[in-house]
Amino acid sequence: MQHVTEPLPYGTWTSPLEAAQVAQGEALLEWTGFVGEEVWWTEARPQEGGRSVLTRRTADGPAPALPPGWDVRSRVIEYGGRPWLALSGRAEDGVVFTHWDDQRVYRWRPGADPVPLSPAGAWAAELRYADFAVRGAEVWCLRETVADAAGTSVVRHLVALPLDGRAADDPAAVRVLTGGHDFLSGPRIEPGGRRVAWLGWNHPAMPWDSTDLMVAGIEPDGTLAAPVRVAGGDGESVTQADWAADGSGALYAVTDPDGWWNVHRIGPDGGRRNLCARPEEFGEALWRIGLRWCLPLPDGRLAVVHGTSGRKLGLLAPDGRLEDLESPYTEWFFPATDGRRIAAVAAGPRQGRTVVLVDPDGGTEVLRAPSAAHPEYATTPYRRTFTGPDGEPVHAHVYPPYHPGHTGPEGELPPYLVFAHGGPTSRSHLVLNQEISYFTSRGFGVVDVQYGGSTGFGRAYRERLRESWGVVDVRDCATVARALAAEGLADPERLAIRGGSAGGWTATASLAAEPGLYRAAGIYYPVLDAEQWRTRGTHDFESRYLESLIGAWPQQRARYAERSPVEGAGRIRAPFVLLQGLRDTVCPPAQAERLLALLADSAVPHSYLTFETEGHGFRLADTVVRSLEAELALYASVFRPSP
Repeated sequence: MQHVTEPLPYGTWTSPLEAAQVAQGEALLEWTGFVGEEVWWTEARPQEGGRSVLTRRTADGPAPALPPGWDVRSRVIEYGGRPWLALSGRAEDGVVFTHWDDQRVYRWRPGADPVPLSPAGAWAAELRYADFAVRGAEVWCLRETVADAAGTSVVRHLVALPLDGRAADDPAAVRVLTGGHDFLSGPRIEPGGRRVAWLGWNHPAMPWDSTDLMVAGIEPDGTLAAPVRVAGGDGESVTQADWAADGSGALYAVTDPDGWWNVHRIGPDGGRRNLCARPEEFGEALWRIGLRWCLPLPDGRLAVVHGTSGRKLGLLAPDGRLEDLESPYTEWFFPATDGRRIAAVAAGPRQGRTVVLVDPDGGTEVLRAPSAAHPEYATTPYRRTFTGPDGEPVHAHVYPPYHPGHTGPEGELPPYLVFAHGGPTSRSHLVLNQEISYFTSRGFGVVDVQYGGSTGFGRAYRERLRESWGVVDVRDCATVARALAAEGLADPERLAIRGGSAGGWTATASLAAEPGLYRAAGIYYPVLDAEQWRTRGTHDFESRYLESLIGAWPQQRARYAERSPVEGAGRIRAPFVLLQGLRDTVCPPAQAERLLALLADSAVPHSYLTFETEGHGFRLADTVVRSLEAELALYASVFRPSP
């Protein structure tokens, strides 16, 4: 029987995908690992207050691994880092993890309650830990000491915590291993325990600008010899380093001296070669401490995640041959290995985030299926590359409006929402996304712009944004919006823009720069005042980020003012909804409040929703529901069907 669709105006379609189902279905699956034969991962649950549950795959399906109440996540650099590690290949040895509420490190063994390994923070400092490694009777990790509530006075060290727990009550039992950089990754201990490697970088560089790959010998007493830089430096970003698992003494570095994050082998003699020189990325921007994309295997091969606007999982041989594994997935996150198998979170255009177990010589097993509601209402997205006014490429993901029971009336073009991702040195993924389906199943198109500065397309594309934030991102979003309208895919009178964090900056700046292009905006926890954010507003990790995005401080102070969306408040004509967590230390509420104060006497309709217990990035189900419904109400009121 042929399926018949009913014509209805775009933006008025009734969808069974409700905001509550989006909130419930978007559980964040992260940080996979092996505990004995089992695969474990963390799972953020919006319906449980955003708690991150350490989850294991049992014979009966996924189940919490720890006793009730534990929240496994770290606050290092505010964006977090790898929060747990199995202590050995034996399940009975248990795991170590960071608990969100107090940021202490705990050890858990089957049949017992977790016990603390690290001391409590003092009244004058908060201690945070992440990215663990085990050496003998100690766990080595990154420690962050935060001396102020705003997170702007911070020092970092690699430290050793005794596994017997005596440091829980005796801070002097914590051994400081090394420091020397403003920022550090956790330690990577060579098999055999002779050497340790880590990444470090200093202000004003961000980790995608320049990092140092450091190596130090480990003395018999567990102290470190003088460290030596073996890769990285000015203009080279090492985003991951791991020792070979085959006993060769080689070190693998994912680094970009040639403009792309490729895998380089650094031999025991210091000799270095690019294993697979390609205009592709084998890594990503290091927004979270402990991320990995390259996994050394005992047989000398490496499991690698690679690509440009999408990602494949492949096996890279020592001679540089790369063989990709067959899979329906186009994105791979948080891969881990036990030497035989690979666990990861995977997703694709028709699949939401899924925990999978891959046998390189066999098949792929789904361990935790996606929980997306009404996947039959998801559109089929595709990639496009548009051409900017100066001939430069602008990459984007296009999600046309789709409903199995409706189509638009003949001659009517759909409204489109332009999504600007956060970061801005980041990217979004062409995968099944329930937040996007919430809009496309109601007759709105979505285009997710990978504007200049986005990762995935090499250093040159990232650096298009250098000292041009608020210009290139705004221009690229407008280029894509106008191209869709010119091609007859979008209604030029019904375009909106939406973004969070750095994407909120782009959305707000776009309202001011393009008052005739966009008719509405959804703005989430935005950066709005560059000078205030730079000098008084944000945490240590990003406190000097703007020097690469806008210019040197204070030499370019005038440019900071000129680029800030608050300075363009008087040019905003389109209605918007502004959504803000009151505990946000990355983009504090003062930014949003200043914009609203400037618009107090304006005729621009706007609404401001605040959430008392939310930080940067919303985790609670009720917050997600209220935000999506407020955003939809705005678009529905502005984008009434065309005549």
